[in-house]
Amino acid sequence: MGEDTALLDELRARIRELEDKVEALRISRRVLMNLIDSIEREKREKVLRLEMQNEKLQKNNCRYARAIMYRNVRITQLEDQLRLLTPNKNMSGNAPT
Repeated sequence: MGEDTALLDELRARIRELEDKVEALRISRRVLMNLIDSIEREKREKVLRLEMQNEKLQKNNCRYARAIMYRNVRITQLEDQLRLLTPNKNMSGNAPT
């Protein structure tokens, strides 16, 4: 009978120990899930910021490309006007051979 009581006490102590470990694991799991949620939220925010920055850069790039195209057209127009005003001269400034 004494052995049974000692075994029973030992098993109860082991059960309490395992229950404590299970509770610690639950807490650890909650902490990890909160960390994952936080990391995912930060990741989404960063992706959103990068997408907005990318869109802004693309708009600026498009605006810059249009400005360059406009200037190239204007240069071509001015060159054409210059050719019309000076039809007998070589564009390089050298006399024709």
